[in-house]
Amino acid sequence: MKILLVNGSPKAKGCTYTALCEVKKGIEEMGVEAEIFHAAGAAGCLGCGACAGTGKCVQDDCVNDAIKLLDEADGFVFGTPVHYAAASGSITGFLDRLFYAAGSKMAFKPGAAVVSCRRGGASAAFDQMIKYFTINNMPVASSQYWNMVHGNIPEEVLKDEEGLQTMRTLGRNIAWLVKCIAAAKENGLEHPELEKTVRTNFIR
Repeated sequence: MKILLVNGSPKAKGCTYTALCEVKKGIEEMGVEAEIFHAAGAAGCLGCGACAGTGKCVQDDCVNDAIKLLDEADGFVFGTPVHYAAASGSITGFLDRLFYAAGSKMAFKPGAAVVSCRRGGASAAFDQMIKYFTINNMPVASSQYWNMVHGNIPEEVLKDEEGLQTMRTLGRNIAWLVKCIAAAKENGLEHPELEKTVRTNFIR
């Protein structure tokens, strides 16, 4: 079993990475493998629809690199810094394209969001992030508090004891969910069969 942690910060080893490392500790305590992937520099979605036929994005960057890792992952944690009370532009572009091109590879696998901020805007960014999971049939992993840490530099994040504990608890919780799903499958219980999607447009 393996959980993929995605660092959506432009900085490879900044505050978001520091938070994800703490999540990784909790995951590994439960005997589950964890890998941190840096989703740096992802451009926004072009809305071209080409990925529907190919399963990959026409913009060949870290998004396509991540798609190659989805099949072997049993759960996902996506992290972002807070920019103007929202997720970073990089992780937003990354997630838009990842879910359009390969959302089916993540369906029915647990997902979680982690946000890092200096002071405010964390809950708004957190709300934005979890919407990707709830539109894609993904169980949402939670913790003992909203999944956020505070600090302007990694050294300050390491002083956020409550935030770090929240990250470790999240790691243990998502690892437990992954194990529960694996145990269910071993006993013949698969996820519900999906109905054919119905789309209702507001303007006809």
